[in-house]
Amino acid sequence: MIVEQFFEDYEIGTRRKTFGRTITEADIVVHAGHSGDFFPHHMDKEWCADQEFGQRVAHGTMIFTIGVGLTATVINPRAFSLGYDKLRFIKPVHIGDTIHTEVEITHKAPDKKRADHGRVIEATSVVNQRGETVLFCEHIYLVQMRS
Repeated sequence: MIVEQFFEDYEIGTRRKTFGRTITEADIVVHAGHSGDFFPHHMDKEWCADQEFGQRVAHGTMIFTIGVGLTATVINPRAFSLGYDKLRFIKPVHIGDTIHTEVEITHKAPDKKRADHGRVIEATSVVNQRGETVLFCEHIYLVQMRS
């Protein structure tokens, strides 16, 4: 869906929540293949049985990718992503966990390098089926101002 918004249209406190996505063993195997991260924490069920979490843990980078991907339902042609700050893997995600993403606009300010753009910060929390935040980051958008 395309929703055109200029910098001035963003309001601090605006929130949205995505649908859920259940993490599967196939997700972990595919991500390991893409990333080259075959650490036993992700791939070896027997080894993990004796470790702190007792079972395989999904890659943090995969949860970040899926969590951010869940938010990609609205396209704003006036904005683009500058990146992410404060990325933290807070709790482990396991096979069978269902995650969703909650975002909130927390800050906006004129951009120091482009007089016709502003920066919008969207706090991004990936949450599991128990309501626990498993990942947090801040998504930084560069958004065109009205002329």
